[in-house]
Amino acid sequence: MTSIDPPNAAPKPAMPAEWRDFFALTKPRVMTLVIFTGLCGLLAAPERINAFLGFAAILCIAIGAGGAAALNQWWEADIDAGMKRTSKRPLPSGRMGRTQARDFGIMLSAASVGIMGLAIGWLAAAILAVSIVYYAVLYTIWLKPRTPQNIVIGGGAGAFPPMIGWVAATGEITAMPVLLFAIIFMWTPPHFWALALFKAGDYGRAGIPMMPNVAGEASTRRQIFAYSVVVAAVGVAPWVLGFSSAAYGASAAALGAGFVWYAWRVLNQADEDRVMKPAKALFAYSIVYLFGIFAAYLADAVVLRALVA
Repeated sequence: MTSIDPPNAAPKPAMPAEWRDFFALTKPRVMTLVIFTGLCGLLAAPERINAFLGFAAILCIAIGAGGAAALNQWWEADIDAGMKRTSKRPLPSGRMGRTQARDFGIMLSAASVGIMGLAIGWLAAAILAVSIVYYAVLYTIWLKPRTPQNIVIGGGAGAFPPMIGWVAATGEITAMPVLLFAIIFMWTPPHFWALALFKAGDYGRAGIPMMPNVAGEASTRRQIFAYSVVVAAVGVAPWVLGFSSAAYGASAAALGAGFVWYAWRVLNQADEDRVMKPAKALFAYSIVYLFGIFAAYLADAVVLRALVA
């Protein structure tokens, strides 16, 4: 019987996998951001949703993200084994077999889409399905090993949660959830390229064509700065377009200025041996930025809704 597993499969585990290994497959730290942005989209939407259904929607978003992450690790076990940052994950460390990870990922993905469709609506379920396929197939299998633009195009995979949350509450796609999608989409390249600058050796050993390994460090730093300027502009777009108040606009402008400042430090650190510190600082700030911009928008939407009510 022919296996559908990709080549260079990680060794089969000697002991059965524990629940902690299955939990680790879902990338819980990444899932925190997924849940938060999805919740912001759901709560900021102009229509309210029943609390139980809202919980179900966020749970489906989380489960779907976990399923996509498991499928990502199933496919990339050999790559993860060659990178220090990922070598202790369940598959490369031999604590779990690939078949277990694949089946777990498929089960979570199918369950999340099915429950979302039956409990919330099939438009939200369809977007959730697209997000899973986007990450597990388009990004993981096709883009990541083939092009340094993997993060640019693949950024859409992580940008869907606020849109799904919004559609779960309203049943429709409007301009604002598209803007929320755009914020994460444009944020992804400078966030991950900052990581790639101080993990270039890891990606090089694994054969992943990340931007610093293909275009060089100087080009990557220039592109990080250019994207950071765009991120700052997109971040204030909800205020410019009249979807939020001046209070949000000021918060977004301040957060965006911080992003550009950290990117400027990366751009102007010409010493390759010393560029790691600004890159690490930008990577850390980028996470703060995303949490901050979505928290600011959610707070603004809730306050404006209360004033109108």
